[in-house]
Amino acid sequence: MGLSHNRSIIVTTLLVFGMWACHVTSRTLNEENMLQRHEQWMARYGRVYKDDSEKEARFKIFKNNVAYIEAFNNAGNCAYKLSVNQFADQTNQEFKATRNGFKFPSTPRSGQTTPRSGQTTPFRYETVTAVPSSVDWRKKGAVTPVKDQGQCAKNSEAENGTCNTKKEGVAAAKITGHEDVPANSESALLKAVAMQPVSVAIDAGESDFQFYSSGVFNGTCAKEGLCGIAMMASYPTA
Repeated sequence: MGLSHNRSIIVTTLLVFGMWACHVTSRTLNEENMLQRHEQWMARYGRVYKDDSEKEARFKIFKNNVAYIEAFNNAGNCAYKLSVNQFADQTNQEFKATRNGFKFPSTPRSGQTTPRSGQTTPFRYETVTAVPSSVDWRKKGAVTPVKDQGQCAKNSEAENGTCNTKKEGVAAAKITGHEDVPANSESALLKAVAMQPVSVAIDAGESDFQFYSSGVFNGTCAKEGLCGIAMMASYPTA
């Protein structure tokens, strides 16, 4: 009995040790794979760090962001997908600080005696009833395809590669007037965008926006319409 009991203990110990060793090996392989992915990501986006300390800190952020992105996509319960993009080594706080210089105003804009919902200019599309299920103003030639404007914080300028100084002074169009869509009304916004392109401001500071890749974004990020999209919509009139 004593010998059999000892053998049982030895076998159990070996099994536990084997499981622990497999776990450590798997974790090591995952870490090495993540390190390789980080190196490949750095090469793709031309990211260079000043020293090993910064690289290690950025790698930890990168690893956490990748885990979040993959968990989100694997859940498959949203109409959009995320991807490991150029912001993958930034915390969400850093992303907000460098990419969201615009702040929604708390006071009426020029020409308005009250907040936008009480605007003095009549909404020209108020009586519109026939609204299509979808409209793509790109296909109609009214707007260009989506572009990456780069960083637009208040202390910097938007950029798109090398600046062409010969073209920067050439205007593609001139807008001399505009009207506001009644504030915080998605139904009014729907009517307006059915009739012509509309300019909007959105709250794009959440993690899902930071890594958004494709699909119809339907996340939760602010009131006044999805991500504040209904707060400050306007369209050109002339």
